[in-house]
Amino acid sequence: MRKLVLLGGGYGNMRVLLRLLPSSLPQDVEITLIDRTPFHSMKTEFYALAAGTESDQDVRVDFPEHERLKIVNGEILEIGLEEQCVFMENGQRIEYDDLVIGLGCEDKYHSVPGADQYTFSIQTIGKSRQTYQALLGLPANAVVGIVGAGLSGIELASELRESREDLQIKLFDRSPRILRDFPERLSNFVKKWFDNHNVDVVSNSNITKVEPKLLYNHEDTIPVDAVVWTAGIQPVKPVRDLGLESDSIGRVVINQYHQLPSYENVYVVGDCAALPMAPSAQLAEEQAEQIVKVLKMRWKGEELPETMPEIKLKGFLGSLGKKQGFAYLADRTVTGRIARLMKSGVLWMYKWHNG
Repeated sequence: MRKLVLLGGGYGNMRVLLRLLPSSLPQDVEITLIDRTPFHSMKTEFYALAAGTESDQDVRVDFPEHERLKIVNGEILEIGLEEQCVFMENGQRIEYDDLVIGLGCEDKYHSVPGADQYTFSIQTIGKSRQTYQALLGLPANAVVGIVGAGLSGIELASELRESREDLQIKLFDRSPRILRDFPERLSNFVKKWFDNHNVDVVSNSNITKVEPKLLYNHEDTIPVDAVVWTAGIQPVKPVRDLGLESDSIGRVVINQYHQLPSYENVYVVGDCAALPMAPSAQLAEEQAEQIVKVLKMRWKGEELPETMPEIKLKGFLGSLGKKQGFAYLADRTVTGRIARLMKSGVLWMYKWHNG
């Protein structure tokens, strides 16, 4: 029996499972999925979990069930490429014939002193729960600093505002304007929402140090009661420890078939893969579609195509609380209630397609 091992139950490997199960998996192939939790977590919704506007159950989807699918829960210690084996923290060894690495990312602190010790995170469901508990326990008029004004920071700030009207929220943005790489109309809409809802956007910021109850922005010190870090990501440690060629943010270089160049039976999907686009759930799913096609061709002994289709993303959707949103789709900007309904619809469809 040929062994396909999937590392991580994120968006990429969920799409792999969706395309192979229940009826497209060859009879001589079995799958082992390794993840720290017994369910798929919808990372794009962790901001709402941390803010307290969605429950834990709202951001979970069960893994599929199949007689040739085995779920292993635990922490991965090391990926042995030469041994074709995954080493678990509990001492378990899991061998593979084909491997898909989809372990995602963790926060990157850019060597800012104290950032890893004194900030909260929304990178995993477990850390998002801890962030929720910390924010829920703050007294009235407490100050929350959110470092990083990308999509995660924006959505967390807006959702937290709707959850806790009594909090003072400061969103620190390194750029001169919100979402500076996108049309100014989009930036203006988001900034106006923050202005109307008393979220303080601190532009051109540079957080140089974090201490308990204190943020250093350039030469200024800002008292805070809690800080959430959303200012950059990097692949998880087991992937970084592979010592493979990587891009400027540590993502592993892959070939056109999403394989490691020196290991044709090892694929990298999602936040760990070096691609010209920014990491996203949509990108991971598009990669997974191609990985499944390559796997099927290799299992049949077929020659791979000389080139793979170019991955084209549709854009992105963002929320500003439960009633407003923003989107950038096919070079067009959509704002307001329609954009929020679009995001809710996409989320509903995702849950429906994944059971």
